[in-house]
Amino acid sequence: MTEVHILSFVFFIFGICFGSFLNVCIVRWPHERSVVKPRSSCVACKTPIAWYDNIPLVSYVLLGGKCRHCQAKFSFLYFFIELLTGITFVLFYLYYGLDIVLVPYLFMVCCFIIATFVDFGHRIIPDEVSLGGLAFGVGFSLLIPQLHTMDDATLAMGRIFMRILIGAIIVIHALDYAWHKFRESRGMDVGEEEEGFDLWTAVVVFSALGFDLLIDYGRGFLEASALSAWLPNLLSLDAAVIGFMVGGGSIYAMGLLGDFLFRKESMGGGDVKLLAMAGAFLGWKASILAFFIAPFFGAVFGVVEKIRTKDTTIAYGPFLVAGCLIALFWQNQIIEYIMGLYGFR
Repeated sequence: MTEVHILSFVFFIFGICFGSFLNVCIVRWPHERSVVKPRSSCVACKTPIAWYDNIPLVSYVLLGGKCRHCQAKFSFLYFFIELLTGITFVLFYLYYGLDIVLVPYLFMVCCFIIATFVDFGHRIIPDEVSLGGLAFGVGFSLLIPQLHTMDDATLAMGRIFMRILIGAIIVIHALDYAWHKFRESRGMDVGEEEEGFDLWTAVVVFSALGFDLLIDYGRGFLEASALSAWLPNLLSLDAAVIGFMVGGGSIYAMGLLGDFLFRKESMGGGDVKLLAMAGAFLGWKASILAFFIAPFFGAVFGVVEKIRTKDTTIAYGPFLVAGCLIALFWQNQIIEYIMGLYGFR
């Protein structure tokens, strides 16, 4: 066996073990239960599952997918998620090798797997995934500058997008407030006024904007100071900040505009936070691509679900995940193709 085969097997083992933990998160987080305790137990007879009956993949096969004590069937989804995570770990290893960026990307894809299956099952995306993943994405970006290697022009363009989005969001909020007050003054039905930023959201947004302005206008000082050795890390952190602001801001602005025009909620907050999390890992360009790619998958699924169940709402998070993964691996090819269509190649 070659080194690649051996390491692929190692990553597969790590993957299925992580997949077992992801199963716990998928089952418990929607119900706001701890993933640490109590131990996993059979849903039917409540008997704690022994360690030898909880070996990823193996125990499911040996027990025929049933509880040892009461013979109740376990969902095949447990086996599938462990297998999916193991295969995903191997594929990411084969693509990135032992590059340091493999660590944050594997963490990100674990968050994606949890978000996908929880959203399909419960139409929510736990904050532990989106906000927790966002915090880790920012931290990884500071410690691993290779996560965001972009030239100054690309970084500057991301800043422009970020500031335009923040301005657009403020304008839409102001218009909604003015429209609400106008209808109120005329004694008309005002419906529900669009909620503004809550305090913590405002703190995060304006702190992120302040940090970016500090890096943008203080770069010369940083290069000449004792912090110059940390400049690549700070620029990577800035790219993550721009990424999560553009990712979350783009989908938030779209939802806000939809709310203003149609006077009903058009985008869930979990989707906003999920794309913000992805932006912290992937940067602003991949976030924008994911934002535009996701509706193609969502529209097809939405039509099928409309025909099948007559339900017009869908779990949108899984399609954002698909868009993010496509952007991660093929963003350069997609951008070059689009630019070629418009004669910019």
